[in-house]
Parts: sequence; structure tokens; C-alpha cells
Amino acid sequence: MSSPADAGAHGARSGFVVLALLIVYLVWGSTYLGIRLALEGGALPLTMVSGGRFIIAGTLMYAVLRWRGVPAPTRAQWPNIAMMGATLLLLGNGMVVLAERDVSSGLAATAVASVPLWMALFSALRGQHASRGEWLGIVIGFLGVVWLNAGSSLTATPTGLVLLLIAPLGWAFGSIWSRGRDLPSPFMTAAGQMICGGVLIFLAGLLIGERPHALPTRQGLLAVAYLCVFGSIVAFTAYVWLLHHVRPALAGSYAYVNPVIAVALGAWLGHERFGASDLGAMAVILAGVVVVTLSRARK
Repeated sequence: MSSPADAGAHGARSGFVVLALLIVYLVWGSTYLGIRLALEGGALPLTMVSGGRFIIAGTLMYAVLRWRGVPAPTRAQWPNIAMMGATLLLLGNGMVVLAERDVSSGLAATAVASVPLWMALFSALRGQHASRGEWLGIVIGFLGVVWLNAGSSLTATPTGLVLLLIAPLGWAFGSIWSRGRDLPSPFMTAAGQMICGGVLIFLAGLLIGERPHALPTRQGLLAVAYLCVFGSIVAFTAYVWLLHHVRPALAGSYAYVNPVIAVALGAWLGHERFGASDLGAMAVILAGVVVVTLSRARK
């Protein structure tokens, strides 16, 4: 029989779970619109919107962790962290930022929602065989991805189409590749990953000739600050906390909630419009993600 203290502790923990989920749902769902607002006018290029955001957030997080006595990554761990920064942030996040020059924030969020499908496929290729339910979800989700890329407004933006195919592939590959690697604590890994990924994005921007063409607007600066503080630090901290306190299926539920938030905010604040084909493809992709997630939870 549980005591009142146990019941109170359980209630407090449940409250933290709800709060952390709301943060991950709302903040990560809103970052797609934040990226679009930061890019408007072309004053802030990729290097400042994405690279600068991660360098600042990662450095602050690293400094706080070291101040609290968390051990720094070893020389053997840094290459693994750099690889995660290259796949998850340079390819995963950086390609989304570039794609949002040509596509709406809602479409970008829906394309990224296919990450669990690619993760299930990469896991299967590594010998971690998927269940029938997971394969069903993968097939449904891939049909939605094909529909989104072939029958929606993405057909008018071939560059955005390619970038939104690379982004979830990079994120999913990096996530699966990192399993079992020699890495520091989760928060230190996140900090080092943001620093390495931010530097790689900054260097990539320099290589393709990106430079600020004008002074950034107040809106652009506020958008970058929001992405840095809330998108990269607050929401990620909440997500890591969820990974340690709830089932993976619940923690990963952001994959099919974020696109709904992104589409709603894009239509409300960004005046974005979606056709019937766009909405149909979004629904199929999200259905596939739900099937995969529920199958994993049952497994």
C-alpha cells in the first residue's frame, strides 16, 4: 500500500512528464516557423541561423556542465561526437534550414516526421529485425513520403525536395549509428554534438559562399535567440529527461505531434496555405509513424 508521500511523489513526477511533453511538442513544433522567420529577407544565412544557434547553445551547455563537475569528453569520444554532429545537425537540421527557403514550415516538419520510419529501416539493416507491425508502418509512411514528394507543392521546388529527403536520412542514420558508441553522459554528448555540428554548418556555409547581405532585422535576431535558447537548450533538456523517465514510445511521440503544431502555427502566424494533396500526404506519413511507434511499444 503506497503512502501519501509516495502518491505525492508520483503526482509530481506525472506533472513533470506532462510539462516536459508540452515543451517538446510546442517548442520543437514551433522551431520550423522560427527558422522560416529567421530566414525571411535573406539577411541571415544558414551559417548564422543554424550554425551560430548550435555553437552558442552548445558552448553555454558545455560550460554549465563543466561548472557542475561533469567530466569532459575524452579524446577517443570526440570523433564519435563529431560524427553525430555531422549527421544529425549538418545533414539533419542544416538541410531543413536550407529547404525552408523553398518550402513551407509545415511541409518541412512533415518530411522530418518520417525519421522514425528511416530509423526502423536502418535498424533492420543492422540486424535488429522489425516486427510485422513496424514493417507495415514503414510501408505506409514511405507511401506518404512518395506522395508528398510527387503529388504536392514540393514538385515545384526540386531543391527543397532533395533537401527534405536528405534531412531525415541524415538524422536517422546518425541516431542508429550512435548506438553502442563510446560517448560521454547524454547532456555532455548533446553539448559536444551541438558545438561540432555548429562548426561544421558554419564551415559549410563559408564553402558555398554564404555571407550576411544586410543587417539582420529585429525579427530575425529574436527568431535566432528563440531557436538557440528554447529549441536547442530548453526543449532538448526536456527530451533527454523524458528518455530517462518514460517509455521510448511516449518520448518519441513528438515525431507525429510536431508536424501538427508546425502546420497549425504556419497557417495561423505564417499565413501558409496547404493543398488537399499536401494534407493527404501528411496524414499518411503521420499514420505510418503512429503504426511504427505503437508496434515498438507493443514489442
